[in-house]
Amino acid sequence: LGEFSFNIQTLLLASLVFYGAVIFSWGVDAVLETEVFPRKKIQRGVRDSIKRLLHYCILLIGLITAVTMAGFDMRALALVGGALGIGIGFGLQNVVNNFVSGLILLFERPVKLGDTLVLEDTWGTVRKIGLRSTVLETLDQAEIIVPNSKLISETVTNWSLSSRQCRVVLPVGVSYGSDVEQVLRILREVAHDHAEILEDPEPSPIFTGFGDSSLDFQFRAWIRDVKKRLLTLSDVGTEIIRRFREEGIEIPFPQRDLHLRSLPEGWATEAGKEGPAGDGDSARED
Repeated sequence: LGEFSFNIQTLLLASLVFYGAVIFSWGVDAVLETEVFPRKKIQRGVRDSIKRLLHYCILLIGLITAVTMAGFDMRALALVGGALGIGIGFGLQNVVNNFVSGLILLFERPVKLGDTLVLEDTWGTVRKIGLRSTVLETLDQAEIIVPNSKLISETVTNWSLSSRQCRVVLPVGVSYGSDVEQVLRILREVAHDHAEILEDPEPSPIFTGFGDSSLDFQFRAWIRDVKKRLLTLSDVGTEIIRRFREEGIEIPFPQRDLHLRSLPEGWATEAGKEGPAGDGDSARED
């Protein structure tokens, strides 16, 4: 082809070189996983980052070597690469952005495998971090493919970056006239009796204020694992209702007064004959 010539033997040799790079990459991966990482006690997320970067570096070196052995002029490839770079810059901006974001995730590691994230009100566990996208598994075991650029440029809540502990908060309302100290005592006892709630930091239920229909409290406690947050809140709420019933503490319904204006003449007399207006409501003619 012009000044360039090749034969089947050269192509086969170049293909064997690249295939050898792939095999060598698998071998390095196996040695790291069985011999190096267990001795160094490296975290799982760091292991995957190192293996992935080494894999791509070995493949890149193998590809360059194979292309050179095939007889291609690297200077010509550099020109082609420059032209492709311009095209990529204009047409594949999102792909390049996600690729660079993937490298940032691998090096900076703000998100690791197994982390629990909240992204746009969706809870999920990180199952895979690739160079282009990250796979999240939701609580419904659905898998969401998230572009890496979204994890870098947007606000992401990571509940387990440095610790899996988290605090659970449950609002509680009781009727006016209830004993505040008694309510706080019950909330503390419920916290101490639950297996998932930690003693240190100590549970700290508080009285928060006077609501429209109730005295307002908050149940506050720390649990060991953020993945059990919703289940713990359900258990705590169920136990609080049971204890309130045992000790005669009422959880009130919302109460509203209804004021009617510009009523038809004679309406009050007819309403009085039919009986009182509904439960908890009062009617007044102005």
